[in-house]
Amino acid sequence: MKPSLIIFDLDGTLVDSAPDLNACANRILSQINKRQVSLDQSKNFIGDGVRVFIEKTLSFVGHSANLEELNEIERLFLKDYQKHSADLSKPYPGVLETLTKLKKAGFQMGVCSNKPQEASEHLLTTLNLRQFFSKIAGGDYYSVRKPDKHHLLQLIEDLNGNPQKTLMVGDNEHDATMAKDGNVHFIFCTYGYSRLPIKEIIYDERISSFSEIIDLNIFK
Repeated sequence: MKPSLIIFDLDGTLVDSAPDLNACANRILSQINKRQVSLDQSKNFIGDGVRVFIEKTLSFVGHSANLEELNEIERLFLKDYQKHSADLSKPYPGVLETLTKLKKAGFQMGVCSNKPQEASEHLLTTLNLRQFFSKIAGGDYYSVRKPDKHHLLQLIEDLNGNPQKTLMVGDNEHDATMAKDGNVHFIFCTYGYSRLPIKEIIYDERISSFSEIIDLNIFK
């Protein structure tokens, strides 16, 4: 069945956002006199939302924060990230061109991300990608978030879509689980931030570069 709606993950799928997340984390770590983390280490912490990203970062450097301190660090992180979310982040090669082709072909598109709503909107707008999407559903937009299938299904419903005619495009196990549980066709991006080996990800199709989407048989 040819799809009419395509839902994309954001970090690791549309945008290589790890450099700015890593830089922001290191600025915060400097403020609390903790050692820096590498870019590869930060990539392993992406996918569960800002709060978990911060918790994993602090745990990695051996810093134990109580709830009050954790809330304050999260506040500082979000304030810093809002200013610097697109300093180093870039759309993956082929994203702009492929989204342009998909939009011209009449596909409706949306974004389903665990990144906070405000940060998601800001990043996509700054990188001139917001224009392609009918709706963005960040990690705090609904009462649930990935890997809960209802994060995806609610977005599909809001866009008047049909799960059986929807594609989910993402780069990690949360995207895969959410799509599988929602009976949505899943395209796995192998170039992203998955923490699991490819063989452990359940997918319908996979791509090694974003521009390969347009050549998949499901569009023909």
